[in-house]
Amino acid sequence: MTLRTLNGALIVVLCCVSMLAVSEAALAQQHPKVARVGVLTPGESDSTPGFAALRNALRELGYIEGKSLALDFRLAKGHNDRLGDLAAELVHIPVDVIVASGTTATQAAARVTRQIPIIQAAGGDPVAAGLAASLARPGGNVTGFTIRTEEPSGKRLELLKLAFPAITRVIVMFDPTSVVTERQLSATARVAGTLDVQLARLPIGNPEELRALQPSALNGSDGFLVLPSAMFWNQRATIVALAAAARVPAIYPEREYAEDGGLAAYGANVPDAYRRTAGYVDRILRGTKPGDLPIEEASKFDFIVNLRTARALGLSMSTNFVVGAGEVIE
Repeated sequence: MTLRTLNGALIVVLCCVSMLAVSEAALAQQHPKVARVGVLTPGESDSTPGFAALRNALRELGYIEGKSLALDFRLAKGHNDRLGDLAAELVHIPVDVIVASGTTATQAAARVTRQIPIIQAAGGDPVAAGLAASLARPGGNVTGFTIRTEEPSGKRLELLKLAFPAITRVIVMFDPTSVVTERQLSATARVAGTLDVQLARLPIGNPEELRALQPSALNGSDGFLVLPSAMFWNQRATIVALAAAARVPAIYPEREYAEDGGLAAYGANVPDAYRRTAGYVDRILRGTKPGDLPIEEASKFDFIVNLRTARALGLSMSTNFVVGAGEVIE
């Protein structure tokens, strides 16, 4: 073979390699890798203010659902005992990252995978739950956001007492299947001891039990306090109607209760936590290890009073309580 022929053959090979590289690059642009994000929740629907905030924030970061992003929801529908199997389904897909709603869901996901990153979107303290080494340096595959639900639970009782100074017996409704419930109850009991308020426990573990409740369940109380639970949130219309039928002043953990007719609500703004979660999803998809992302605390809290409901129930609340609210529904 002559030198000229050899050079010609080499040029042909280089051109073919170049064309192949260009074709592969073009193919990659036409079919980019789809990011698969699993969402594990005790809730009943993927259409909530929190999930809407997550979707919107991911869209702002450049992810297009159905094109560059697939959201795989697994809904326990108020039955926390199903979370383990649902988490296993997400691992089997497999998803690139799991967004978990609450500590119970986060623990369920952590039991079935140590490799897939898990982001707790909103919930109790992951360190206290044994899910992370520390808030600053979680280590492992779990990170996310904590609402520190114990302190707000006690704060709600303080606010209820401020609104109605004469109350002496408050019924506390809680979800016994939640892993953070006992710490919330303990925090509430400590505050009750300082306020001379007696607490009565009302455990409700699934939607069927909740819907079967009658107003008589609140007999003998002059106050009603609801602890955080995704199952309760999804059944909030039933809970608000129960308190109204019993004509008992109540305070709830999320703003949506007050917006839907509840007397008052105090707690972290959950949609804000989900909005911030999207940023962690993006960073992990880009290669950041979850154990290197600090667990951040809730930064936005809501305190809402519904005066319309107060008037309908014939309840008069202290001026200090109303003035202290961040929002008042007239």
